[in-house]
Formats: sequence, C-alpha cells, structure tokens
Amino acid sequence: MKYLAAFLFILLSYCAQAQNESKRANMQHDSINLGFSKTDFSNNRQLINDSLRLKNFKPDPIRVVWMAAIIPGYGQILNRKYWKLPIVYGGFLGCAYAISWNSSTYQTYLTAYKDITDTDPTTNSFLQLIPSGRTVDSYGGISVFTSTLKSKQDVFRRYKDLSIIATVAFYALTIVDAYVDAQLYDFDISPNLSLHLQPALLQHGSGSSGALGMQCSIRLR
Repeated sequence: MKYLAAFLFILLSYCAQAQNESKRANMQHDSINLGFSKTDFSNNRQLINDSLRLKNFKPDPIRVVWMAAIIPGYGQILNRKYWKLPIVYGGFLGCAYAISWNSSTYQTYLTAYKDITDTDPTTNSFLQLIPSGRTVDSYGGISVFTSTLKSKQDVFRRYKDLSIIATVAFYALTIVDAYVDAQLYDFDISPNLSLHLQPALLQHGSGSSGALGMQCSIRLR
C-alpha cells in the first residue's frame, strides 16, 4: 500500500509538470502567431505619436509671413496649401510677362519717337513700325505719325507702370493669403447653425412681478 501511494504521487507530479510544459509551449506559439514584440510595440507607438503630431499641426503666422515675404509661395508651403502653388507661380509668371512685353513695346515706341524727331537721317527705326507697302504719308504725314508714336509711347509706359503695380499687389496678396490661412488653419468652418427657443421669466426693474416670455438664442460654431 505504501508503494502504491508513492507511485500515484510520482505519477500525478509528472502529469502536472507535463501540463505546465504544454501550457508554456502554447503561450509561446500564440505569441509567435500574434507577432508582437518590443520593437513592434515601439514602432506602433511612434506611428501613433506621429499621427497625433500631424493632427495637432498649427503653422506659426509670424514665421509664415516672413517666409512668404522672402520667398514667394513659401508661406503656402508652410501652411500645407500645396494646391495654391500653381496659382501663385502662375500669377507671378503672368505679371513678369506683362512687365517684359509692355516694357519692350514702350522702348520700341520711345526709340521710334526719338528717331523721328531728331535731325539725324540715319536714325530711322520708326520705319520698322510701318507695315509693308505703306509709308508715313499713309498715316496723314510726318506730323500725324509723330503724334501717333508719342501717344503709343505714353500708352505703353502707363501699361508698364500698371503691370509693376499689379505685380506688387499680387505679391502682397500672396502674403496676406498665407497669413490668413495660418491664422484660420484650425478654425472650424463646419455649418452648425442652431436655433433654441425656451421659456424665460422676464424681471422688471420696478420691483413688480415678472412676466413669462420666450427666449430665443442662436448658436454659431
């Protein structure tokens, strides 16, 4: 009887040890299947931190203004308004072309006017402005043609000045646009207009009893 009890005790101990080994092996197998490790957890935490940092992004308006003033279009880049870059640079290219074309045309008429009014017969660049087959007399004579050149010169000088003014105005507009975008970057523009009606007790200053009325409130978000 004593030997049988010892044998049963040894058998039960062996079964308990085998069960523990089996549980430990299953836990290791599950951890391998799940694929979790300290490195994976660290990477996931870094991704979460990056996503939160992107969500809480808020540009600095002062820095945006300075950078937009130094480098046209850079304010839109800092505000992450990349879709505005073609508009900004397209506008500057258009202004530059207008200044160049008006300046070149103005110089052409200025030179022609100087040549036709001087006493040097070799300076006759104004003839290049006359279409083939026509002469100065076709425009009413030398005096009328001279007046026409002077008028054209004044017109394109004004156009040149207006092109420069338009370029400066567009440049200032890009800075203002970048500043407004930076200030209103996290502004909630979702349409949420709500009207609330509720009963209210209106008090009189004379000490008399109040009156029952209706209170109206509009909440804008």
